[in-house]
Amino acid sequence: MSTNDKFYAINPSSNNQLEGEYTNATEAVIHSAVQKSKEAMAIYRKKDKDSIANFLDQVAQEILNLGDSLLERCRLETALPMARLQGERGRTINQLKLFASVVREGSWIDARIDTAIPERSPFPKSDIRHILQPLGPVAVFGASNFPLAFSVAGGDTASALAAGCTVVVKAHPAHPGTSELVASAIHKAISICGMPEGTFSLIQGNNNTVGKTLVKHPDIKAVGFTGSFGGGKALFDIANSRTEPIPVYAEMGSTNPVFILPKALREKTETIAIGMANSITLGVGQFCTNPGLTFIEESKEANKYFDYLATSLKDKPSGTMLSKGIKDAYEIGIENTLKIDGVEEMASGREAGISGQVAAKIFNTTFEKYSKSELLNEENFGPSNVVITSKSKEQILEAAKNLKGHLTATVHGMNEDFDNYKELFDILEQKVGRVIINGYPTGVEVCHSMVHGGPYPSTTAVQSTSVGTNAIKRFVRPICFQDFPESLLPSALHNSNPLNIWRLVNGELMKEEVV
Repeated sequence: MSTNDKFYAINPSSNNQLEGEYTNATEAVIHSAVQKSKEAMAIYRKKDKDSIANFLDQVAQEILNLGDSLLERCRLETALPMARLQGERGRTINQLKLFASVVREGSWIDARIDTAIPERSPFPKSDIRHILQPLGPVAVFGASNFPLAFSVAGGDTASALAAGCTVVVKAHPAHPGTSELVASAIHKAISICGMPEGTFSLIQGNNNTVGKTLVKHPDIKAVGFTGSFGGGKALFDIANSRTEPIPVYAEMGSTNPVFILPKALREKTETIAIGMANSITLGVGQFCTNPGLTFIEESKEANKYFDYLATSLKDKPSGTMLSKGIKDAYEIGIENTLKIDGVEEMASGREAGISGQVAAKIFNTTFEKYSKSELLNEENFGPSNVVITSKSKEQILEAAKNLKGHLTATVHGMNEDFDNYKELFDILEQKVGRVIINGYPTGVEVCHSMVHGGPYPSTTAVQSTSVGTNAIKRFVRPICFQDFPESLLPSALHNSNPLNIWRLVNGELMKEEVV
């Protein structure tokens, strides 16, 4: 809700205005924030690894120190249950601590040393040393569906700070009060740890102009975004139209296809159906990994699957979505799905009895009808799923080949299925960032090996991940130093290896001193 340049948070459960008035950042305010970020960058990028690691740990502690006041404000702004918010706060804190541990260990900077061979003939070989260094000030856009873990101090901010970059966050307008509280925790950590003032800044805004102005600023060197395809693509286009184009790491969601293979469908029909109902409705379907498409082969077991799915779904209560805008978009998506030729509603959760709530929906159509509809491949953010029934293995494989880029793909199968459908896995490896067997896509573990990304249009940067420790590498670039005296080299490249990190020396990974 807004009036001119002012706006207010709205409780999605009651549609009532919450306490607090927020102002759309002006061009002058945005310029000031970025200028401070640039000035701080000159200092922050030179901080040693222990100082940055300690700072990340302190941010985590200060978020925890906010106590229940943070969770209560977040609950009012998002309608998310307290248990979910407690878990998300834990995830936010843990990913900050995880990046702190990566920075403290230090080997992520990929130090490489190729020593000189002056006697080489016919030309001497130079001494060449390589390292990753931070890009510069990063713009981060808070996500609506993770007000803590993908927002002000979420994964993008944590990984950028870990990389040695300063950060300017554009808060999500659906939870501005939550954003202000988390920002206060970061500023307190900055003060305690002696970091430069502009290491982190928060700007508010509920219009597109604020975000556009931030991305256009010439001193912003990269963008992190989690949200809709329209929003991410718009920022990507702006960034690439600049005089100096910059990378945009936009995670834009997907329909996360699920393939249920014949033997698994025969032997685990009820188990899979119950699991799918739970995954579809988890968090009112407001996850970028929510399963939106399911592919199965026509059979009597398929009919049983529909029955079990309908039974599991009918007792699922309706839920309040994060905002009226998200709810309206979901309901329009449901209406548009029902208008598609050959699509039928086959199951529904309990209908909403309270304003702002929505019911889960399951639809069914044939492979032939699905193949003629582009709309069915588009994400409808919320608790819905379209089951596509095929007549053969060949149709299943054809559907997989025609998929666009997705964050995940899930396969339910048994050993016999895996032998019969080996080609399916070869196809899916080219289409998604994470392939899951006999599980469900909702739930993204924060760990070293996680990939939360995928080919376009699920993201704008297929080579990266927004979850897991490899996310740090989005905000760095490689640089090499040729024939430098050791006194001018970064300490990570000194012969004595004072940081005690793993380095690639003349092609061999080691921690030993270079002689």
